[in-house]
Amino acid sequence: MDLREARAEAGQRVPKGYKQTEAGVIPEDWEVKTVGSVAAYANGKAHEGNISDFGKYIVVNSKFISTNGKVKKYSDDCFSPTSESEILMVMSDVPNGRAIARCFFVDHNDLYTVNQRICVFRPNQINGRLLYYKLNRHPFYLSFDDGVKQTNLRKNDVLSCPLTIPPTKAEQEAIAEALNDADALIESLEQLIVKKRHIKQGTMQELLTGKKRLLGFNGDWEVKRIGDVLTIAHGKSQHAVEDRNGIYPILVTGGQIGVANRFLYDKPSVLIGRKGTIDRPQYMEQPFWTVDTLFYSVIHKQNNAKFLFYRFCLIDWKQYNEASGVPSLNARTIESIEIKVPLEDEQTAIAAILTDMDAEITALEEKLAKTRAIKQGMMHNLLTGRIRLI
Repeated sequence: MDLREARAEAGQRVPKGYKQTEAGVIPEDWEVKTVGSVAAYANGKAHEGNISDFGKYIVVNSKFISTNGKVKKYSDDCFSPTSESEILMVMSDVPNGRAIARCFFVDHNDLYTVNQRICVFRPNQINGRLLYYKLNRHPFYLSFDDGVKQTNLRKNDVLSCPLTIPPTKAEQEAIAEALNDADALIESLEQLIVKKRHIKQGTMQELLTGKKRLLGFNGDWEVKRIGDVLTIAHGKSQHAVEDRNGIYPILVTGGQIGVANRFLYDKPSVLIGRKGTIDRPQYMEQPFWTVDTLFYSVIHKQNNAKFLFYRFCLIDWKQYNEASGVPSLNARTIESIEIKVPLEDEQTAIAAILTDMDAEITALEEKLAKTRAIKQGMMHNLLTGRIRLI
């Protein structure tokens, strides 16, 4: 099939009211323009000599952009501010860095400085936020690769990349506003999750140490060795029980790695790493299998497994590391640690409160994941004109 036949066949699949372009199928009234034709370009500059703990301007580098502005340094030198919004793009990143071609939106009232690895786009023929979403959605520039891990973008390659542009400012603004609203919802959920986690952590510190008592409980807590409330048990090799049709999770220090046709233990249990990741306790209620790098526990009578799991989460396990290389814990060391514990009914009441808090956080995390997925669908449909807002 030659190029003319290929174009003819593609044309037959283009819906009515749309057209085939080098940038894909778009509405007939949309245009294809290059990045350089809709925005002015400026290079960043060296700023190292101006870093200051008391600087007034945020320093924007690849790390700042890749963490969405969470890592901040300050400078006493400002990058030529304008009265318009701007988009900053990472043009050069460290090997194996993940910020290459990532963008950051700067509002017109933000003052900042950028280093040599960052470029600045000043929109002049397109809505600024729309350009931001366009650039972040399609890093065309990464296709200009020479076969090795790309850590530098070429200015001309970026400026020559095609963008599909709605014809009116009203439609551009409507698309940008819809996506910005989705981002605002995502950010609010992220902040709420962080707040709930902090509240839970504070609640754990109070309830699990007896600093704050639940209504109806006033008996003294008893200092016990962990070995008095549970027994640490060793995991085993999973090779003999691994089965893709199995129903029992096979657990390692980092989580589940497969399924087994038999279980090693079938009662509620607290699990902690023997080797490797030793500071990430796990909790299981259903039957499971653990490998030899992951301890599990047999809970003694008149104790609540979930309470003990949460109590394990307050322990600084790294201070009990017994190896100079790969971090390791010893079962006897774990059992010798002293903690204060209440009677079983208070343990159960505390565990129930923290479990409810975990459930609330999990529900928010699921809502966040769903919102992010919805936003991705919105971007695909709105930025290609498949769905028109005006």
